[in-house]
Amino acid sequence: MINTPYLLFLGDAPDGLAAKVAQGIKDWRPEYALGQLRLEGCKADMKLPDMTLEEARAAGVQTVVIGVANRGGIIAPAWKKVLISALEAGFDLASGLHNLLRDEPELVAAAKANGRTLHDVRVPVVQYPIANGEKRTGKRCLAVGTDCSVGKMYTALAMDAEMRERGLKCSFRATGQTGILITGEGVPLDAVIADFMAGSVEWLTPDNDADHWDLIEGQGSLFHVSYSGVTMALIHGGQPDALILCHEPTRAHMRGLPGYKLPSLEAVRDLALQLAQVANPACQVVGVSVNTQHLSDDDAKAYCADVEARLGLPTVDPYRHGAARLVDALAGI
Repeated sequence: MINTPYLLFLGDAPDGLAAKVAQGIKDWRPEYALGQLRLEGCKADMKLPDMTLEEARAAGVQTVVIGVANRGGIIAPAWKKVLISALEAGFDLASGLHNLLRDEPELVAAAKANGRTLHDVRVPVVQYPIANGEKRTGKRCLAVGTDCSVGKMYTALAMDAEMRERGLKCSFRATGQTGILITGEGVPLDAVIADFMAGSVEWLTPDNDADHWDLIEGQGSLFHVSYSGVTMALIHGGQPDALILCHEPTRAHMRGLPGYKLPSLEAVRDLALQLAQVANPACQVVGVSVNTQHLSDDDAKAYCADVEARLGLPTVDPYRHGAARLVDALAGI
């Protein structure tokens, strides 16, 4: 178990989206997030108190969490001095990067010398099976996006919160490092060997009560040439009964790929549904989730109304406006 509360390390993140791990923890587990630690040039801000390691210790912080999700998931050389100092100051470290803490000799030595623990959450701890495609009891909803980092996890978490408030049976199923840090369990899907990715999603979403919904955290995008593989594993391994389309309308291009424009919601709807119906012919697209954080209230409402009129699907920003209409859309399935 990772000891709480946390100090969120933002490093030298070039923008807020690069610190999406920290943002997710701050938004969904605010009681864990006591402060942030930023290096010179950091462009991300969680609107938490900026703390030194000494101030964090006095505030009761137990673990420094690397809140950055950079391209390739690497521990930047500029971070190491601070991370070593954190271990020497008595903090544990937690990270969801591909570049594991335990593979950095300096961090391992500092942790051992100071009796601290290194938590790498992006390490599979189960021998997952190869997917068999057999139908499972219970129901499953998957968020699929026009791009990576458009709000698929937020959509599932918001729907989970709404369903729990209504007393409905549901489980949020984390498939990435942020979701795992928020909930304490899940599958680090993009760290699973390719042949076993779909099987790990089957394992994550087992047989359940007929009226129970697994709300599966989406990853990547079928249209993102860097990360489409994890999306495909979720679509086939998850065998979703319902798909929620997710979109961020202010993007100029695919995240990290300036030569690629975002696909239309119609294109995502048609391709994702076709592929989902390979494993579950009854799958339906039931709603649209729009990440409107960069739009004014009026523009957000107008954009959602336009998409809803165009696609004929309930369209909301579930974090800003609530997930009630998306949950309502599951009722008929």
